[in-house]
Amino acid sequence: MAAAAAAGLDAVAITDHDTTAGWAEAAAAVSPGMRLVPGAELSCKSPDGVGGHVTVHLLAYLFDPESPALKAEQSRLRAERRDRLRRMAERMAADGFPVDADDVMGRLPADSPGGRPHLARALIRAGVVRTVDEAFAKYLATGSSYHMPRTDTPVETAIDMIADAGGVTVLAHPFARSRGPIVTAEVIADLADRGLSGVEVDHPDHDEPTRARLRALAADLSLVVTGSSDYHGTNKVVRLGQETTAPEMLDALVDKASGSQVVIG
Repeated sequence: MAAAAAAGLDAVAITDHDTTAGWAEAAAAVSPGMRLVPGAELSCKSPDGVGGHVTVHLLAYLFDPESPALKAEQSRLRAERRDRLRRMAERMAADGFPVDADDVMGRLPADSPGGRPHLARALIRAGVVRTVDEAFAKYLATGSSYHMPRTDTPVETAIDMIADAGGVTVLAHPFARSRGPIVTAEVIADLADRGLSGVEVDHPDHDEPTRARLRALAADLSLVVTGSSDYHGTNKVVRLGQETTAPEMLDALVDKASGSQVVIG
């Protein structure tokens, strides 16, 4: 929150992956004049529009974190992903990597689901690689010897659960090809019919032609357009506030939500 204030922002969202663990700490650190939008970034399974499925990230804002259905799904995912992370660490240790599964798990915050970035940071600490990207490229990418599949929430189910919890949803970096397979415009239209509120257009992994295409699609579907620097995690290569959301777009999202409140400093 201090970094957001120093960057000159007057609003910031907290959307860590599959957890709301940081909400209270962030709310306590809101600077005078700053607005905090509580949320989470949910990993979901989505049709890709060409006969297959891909992982997408769904930004969920201003939902009720005490929603029973949402809490049950988060608990299920947390347990499954922690087990997956431990098994991946144990597999690497068995092959001689200087990785200790108990140490990896012991460093997780209590409410964190855990994932490959945590194992990547263990490899950095051990001197095996220098960056998270290197860890993924060499050892942790999908299809590698140490990658294990996970079961994500269907994106349609996630949209429904967040709506039932009074929140709004935005599809994160939907056309970021550098991150892997993407969905088609037709899939986004289907999700809009399901209740999706917006699409993240202004993102570091979207070039200008991609942004223009997404902006036109959002207009056709009456979706809110958002922007984000995606500034979370470690080993950041982006600047906080590098991409932003227009005030009127933020207001449109807030007006649609009823599950929790914007925190005002």
